Amino acid sequence: MKPDLFQAPDYYLLDDLLTDEHKLVRDSARAWVKREVSPIIEDYAQRAEFPKQIIKGLGEIGGFGPYIPEEYGGAGLDQISYGLIMQEIERGDSGVRSTSSVQSSLVMYPIWKFGTEEQKMKYLPKLATGEFMGCFGLTEPDYGSNPSDLVTNYKDMGDHYLLNGAKMWISNAPFADIAVVWAKNEEGRIHGLIVERGMEGFTTPETHNKWSLRASATGELIFDNVKVPKENLLPGKSGLGAPMMCLDSARYGIAWGAIGAAMDCYDTALRYSKERIQFGKPIGGFQLQQKKLAEMITEITKAQLLTWRLGVLRNEGKATTAQISMAKRNNVDMAINIAREARQMLGGMGITGEYSIMRHSMNLESVITYEGTHDIHLLITGADITGIPAFK
Repeated sequence: MKPDLFQAPDYYLLDDLLTDEHKLVRDSARAWVKREVSPIIEDYAQRAEFPKQIIKGLGEIGGFGPYIPEEYGGAGLDQISYGLIMQEIERGDSGVRSTSSVQSSLVMYPIWKFGTEEQKMKYLPKLATGEFMGCFGLTEPDYGSNPSDLVTNYKDMGDHYLLNGAKMWISNAPFADIAVVWAKNEEGRIHGLIVERGMEGFTTPETHNKWSLRASATGELIFDNVKVPKENLLPGKSGLGAPMMCLDSARYGIAWGAIGAAMDCYDTALRYSKERIQFGKPIGGFQLQQKKLAEMITEITKAQLLTWRLGVLRNEGKATTAQISMAKRNNVDMAINIAREARQMLGGMGITGEYSIMRHSMNLESVITYEGTHDIHLLITGADITGIPAFK
């Protein structure tokens, strides 16, 4: 088992823009990842298994809803702290960050923003510690980029709702205690429902044979005449805008997380370039390898500046959906390109589990697709600057 020697790059002294609290939160998460994730993650990825024993630790470092107010079990931190935690967790593994950000932005966030006081008190404190784990049901077998056409639906049966439909590509589904499910009522309006494990007709079959996010549990949500209590409806907001607000929060976290994956690949390649000798000197002394490294650190630095500014805007309540889309798209694209270049620098060793690069590269193939594909985010920016939607 190789020691985790990661050293985070900070070429533009961005630490100077962070508060002492930001740095404490980040450093605590970084130390936890080095101690609890790095030593085991390659083995779990090879076995395609999520390491459930880390759930308690994720809760302790603020990995679950760090911006949720303290009265509901959260840490009451700001958006930059949330981003830094996601950065450090994804530096360890994108699948672990997926578990964390789904719980935070797609489960806790809608309950906090759209739920009743009773729902908040019932679920949020246990979700914050990891005693309860959750998942988010929006994507369906036939509807991904166009969720407005979803077919999962519920009917008012008087004393309860009757829910039918299916969701797929759902992170955390196989072990989730609750699911925040988006479904249409009899008028065709989208609402959020909290579905609990154990409700008759609710099943969560696991998705197997993934080449990406192998250390993350993915599954389906199947609803076959599930009786959902009426008090489990999220009353605060309806329509597609409700799940889209959740996705804004999740995409923001991904923009930070992708930087973590990129930094890990860069740091690995930089260290390797100083140790690997060819033609009588370290490969880091050759121009083409220096070109790769110089471009990596440039792109990471640009992404850090972009995302820090977005965090400030989020804290001020000014960040737009289109701005978040730009950061998600740019940063994941940046990370996947760095992973590819770093893998080439390591040659054959780059495909082995002795190094993290190939795992990051495979993981990022999912990250560039979920929470809005690379192309969809491009069209969101295009629609924003021209005023002309090009989705249809």
